[in-house]
Amino acid sequence: MRRRVAGRPVRRRIPNWIWPLLGLFFFAGIFLFVVQHNHNQDQVSQPTLEKDETVGPVREQLNFTDELLNSGSVARQLADQMTLAKAYVIIAKEHNNLQLAWELSSRIRSCQLLLSKAAMRGEAISLDEAEPIIKSLSSLIFKSQDAHYDIATTIMTMKSHIQALEERAHAATVQSTIFGQLAAESLPKNLHCLNIKLMADWLKKPSLQPLAEDNKNSPRLVDNNLYHFCIFSDNLLGVSVVVNSTISNADHPKQLVFHIVTNGVTYGAMQTWFLNNDFKGATIEVQNIEEFSWLNSSYSPVQKQLLDPDSQAYYFSGTQDFRVEPKFRNPKYISLLNHLRFYVTNIYPQLEKVVFLDDDVVVQKDLTPLFSLDLHGNVNGAVETCLEAFHRYYKYLNFSNPIISSKFDPQACGWAFGMNVFDLIAWRKANVTTRYHYWMEQNSDWSLWKLGTLPPGLLSFYGLTEPLDRRWHVLGLGYDPNIDNRLIESAAVIHFNGNMKPWLKLGIARYKPLWHRYVNQSSTYLQECVTN
Repeated sequence: MRRRVAGRPVRRRIPNWIWPLLGLFFFAGIFLFVVQHNHNQDQVSQPTLEKDETVGPVREQLNFTDELLNSGSVARQLADQMTLAKAYVIIAKEHNNLQLAWELSSRIRSCQLLLSKAAMRGEAISLDEAEPIIKSLSSLIFKSQDAHYDIATTIMTMKSHIQALEERAHAATVQSTIFGQLAAESLPKNLHCLNIKLMADWLKKPSLQPLAEDNKNSPRLVDNNLYHFCIFSDNLLGVSVVVNSTISNADHPKQLVFHIVTNGVTYGAMQTWFLNNDFKGATIEVQNIEEFSWLNSSYSPVQKQLLDPDSQAYYFSGTQDFRVEPKFRNPKYISLLNHLRFYVTNIYPQLEKVVFLDDDVVVQKDLTPLFSLDLHGNVNGAVETCLEAFHRYYKYLNFSNPIISSKFDPQACGWAFGMNVFDLIAWRKANVTTRYHYWMEQNSDWSLWKLGTLPPGLLSFYGLTEPLDRRWHVLGLGYDPNIDNRLIESAAVIHFNGNMKPWLKLGIARYKPLWHRYVNQSSTYLQECVTN
């Protein structure tokens, strides 16, 4: 038998029946706690419920707009009286009855205050609270009528005021259009700076001028095995983007020849720019329109119009005639550079085919396949624009004139200038320039069309235009912000026609990167002007 060691405490065992008893007490305590907690919540919530029950049903909020539209409501009666009182305020002021005008204005303010209070509290206006104002307003309205401000006078006065407001709104609209047109025609400061810096170098560097003369004698300028493009513009940066984009997307840039014609003001700047930049072996010729001695008033109707005193007054006097749309007063419409597209065979007598490009286009694909297109004996290859009804002939020309209506179909499809293929052999056969001169002389009084180069183009190339696939030339980037991206991406040429040119602040932001990617940002001339 083992003996317990001395000094170690004795450890007693807990009887087994104690454990169930402890568990029972534990669960009973939890149960009592839950019951007491729920009882307390009932006591707290009960008074709240009782208090809520004494409030009664919630009243539905009044729709005050419906109240004003209700013909039988007091609010509607007040609003009608207030409107009539406002009319009499105007008439009283016109007749110098300032006391009556003041009294009417005071009652109108009281009426407005009552209506605003009712709207704030969401309750209908009672007859008792509105009666004093209604009576006082009625009294003043009768007083106005006794002063011979009858209904007929009121109607006539209101009509005159409405007419005056309409005239002011129309004048504001026209003024807005004029400002937009001025913004579109203006040259940004940095571009003006660019022209000045380039012109200064043209005058300071004598080596540039002999180099320009040598370029004029290049045999590539008359080589019909090459691809010839013509651009007529005084917008240096615009022309440079056209040239850059065409070269960047060409499979064989060395086979491209660009014929640029500008005016005497920008001629030196153009020469300096294109002589100082690399264009991957493409040939670039710059000509001055002022050196075209054959382009004179005895030969060219548009030159004759420029010298006409009436035309000069119309375009350059600065007077505003609101009956004439502002854009049609733009001098560019009788600019020689703008009309030079009708003299392509005069400028390039040895060439057989050229592609004409406007200065506000960007080329996105290789354009050399245009030169192999079959125009089926036609002179002008162009993209038609008559998918919309307003681009048909009757929208451009005056078909009430028998000269037009007897020779042309008003539903004939219009087409676009900006990217055109000209077959110069067919041009000479059809005497297109002679046609153009005839129609310009017929329109000396501006009775056949308003202005611009497209209407005489539609007449001169009538029956001589070959429609091209729409993807060759996509228009509208200067006025339409919603052109489908897929259409833009598939286009060989995108055209920023309209006032919102990409080089202006008012250009459409979505399309600007398409143009800016072809600006020569590395040019020191451009960097200096942008920085300054």
